[in-house]
Amino acid sequence: MELIKRNIHMDYIKCKAQAQMTLEDDVIISDSRPDASRLIMDRGSVAVDEVKVTEDHVNVKGRLIFHVLYLAEKAGGASGKSDVADMEGFLPFEESVFMEGIRGGDGVNVTWELEDLTIGLINSRKLSVQSVAALYLVCEEIHDEETAVDLYSEEPVEFRKKTLDIAAMAIKKKDIFRVKEEVEIPGSFPNISSMIWSEIVPEAVEFKVLEDKIGVQGELRAFFLYRGEGEEEEICHYETALPFAGSLDCPGAQEGMIPEIRFTAEDREVEIRPDFDGEERVITFEQSLDLDICIYEDEKVDILSDVYGVVKEVSVMEKNAEFRKLIARSSGKTKLGGHFSCEDDKAILHKILHTASNLQLTGQNAAEGGIELTGVVNMQIFYECSNEENKYGVIKGSLPFRYVLEAEGINESCLYPVQAFVDQATVAIIDNGEVDVKCVLYFRANVYRKWQEKIVEQIVVTEPDMEKMASLPGIAVYMVKEGDSLWDIGKRYYVPVSVIRQTNDLATDEVKAGDKILIVKNA
Repeated sequence: MELIKRNIHMDYIKCKAQAQMTLEDDVIISDSRPDASRLIMDRGSVAVDEVKVTEDHVNVKGRLIFHVLYLAEKAGGASGKSDVADMEGFLPFEESVFMEGIRGGDGVNVTWELEDLTIGLINSRKLSVQSVAALYLVCEEIHDEETAVDLYSEEPVEFRKKTLDIAAMAIKKKDIFRVKEEVEIPGSFPNISSMIWSEIVPEAVEFKVLEDKIGVQGELRAFFLYRGEGEEEEICHYETALPFAGSLDCPGAQEGMIPEIRFTAEDREVEIRPDFDGEERVITFEQSLDLDICIYEDEKVDILSDVYGVVKEVSVMEKNAEFRKLIARSSGKTKLGGHFSCEDDKAILHKILHTASNLQLTGQNAAEGGIELTGVVNMQIFYECSNEENKYGVIKGSLPFRYVLEAEGINESCLYPVQAFVDQATVAIIDNGEVDVKCVLYFRANVYRKWQEKIVEQIVVTEPDMEKMASLPGIAVYMVKEGDSLWDIGKRYYVPVSVIRQTNDLATDEVKAGDKILIVKNA
């Protein structure tokens, strides 16, 4: 008797951990930068440089990278007009995280979230940088779940199967998708002398599984602040949105597979080059999307679920295996709005130059009919005002939200990785120091039911218990009880199910409580 097995590719989380870091330090503004009089905008990110795994511990080394745009006086205070400058710096960190069950050689994926970044001005040459960052560590393994799907036997034996509807792991890898674009500033803008600040944000990024490829499309929203050519070196800004589309090679991918792809977009290169007339008017940039790719395939697998002997004793040894199944694909949008006030009560707002937004999910819980999401959208609104001495400033504010993403059939045992984005953000000046903010939030999630299934691991065949076999009647009438099946009856009397059906002229295996079933041994 031989079990016929096949491998089903599954992924599971071996162990995971979370650590929160508080980083703070005073940072000197470099000598190549002018004195600072007021901070305008800031942004930050975490770079993980080294991950070292030892028994039950993971050591993570990296840097908090921060960028600051600030207001500075021109050299010598010429004309009393405001100037802007930027500065980049970093704070190194090393964090040891306890992960029970981790061993040297295990792979650990480290992601991060910047929960808070506060940068203050101590004096004209020194900044105070404080941040709270969360590190998420996951040791995820792919293994082949060896599953019995059939049975070969030269002697009489009864076996049955059941069909599993599962999402099997088809592809898991990391890759980089690069977007190269160039924009030429409009003719009404002066030539570019130097770039001060650039911000490039991918929006509405979608992934689609194609034949041996992954299709990628989305939009890059780009903002550039530069110093124009000329004696006045006018401060100019230019903002644009550029759609992009392309694909990545992904051998083994097939249409209809389920993408579970996340990306980060921290690395970018921005350069200024001349146009056809030799004037510095073209901005070229390359934005890298670092992809963490998981692709699942819906499969129906017939597995061996039970076996019993007819002439010999057959014992089944089972083990628990973990599977998952896609039960819902969900996406939704919600609108969010509010009013923010300028801290500088003397500022007379003239124009909104740029709005930077950051969405943080603070809660994800399975609720009736969906996923309850809570979080906050943090905004920095870069403005220009009519005061030449303090021409630029920023309004900062936060908009909390609660939203239920519809997902039928969800419960606490499900997996539902949620992706959330700020899809649109608009700001309008409604008073001298007040703005009206509106944005659209977009959410999407695949919902998987996770469960453990007993699968046949081994079959043991022994000689029958002759005393037990002798005690069984050659002919019997069995009264079906609630919950009984023909399989249960056949297993009890060592009679094939097909024989019971034939003896009782049954067209199917269905029986109900109270039915009388004739059992004829060795019929």
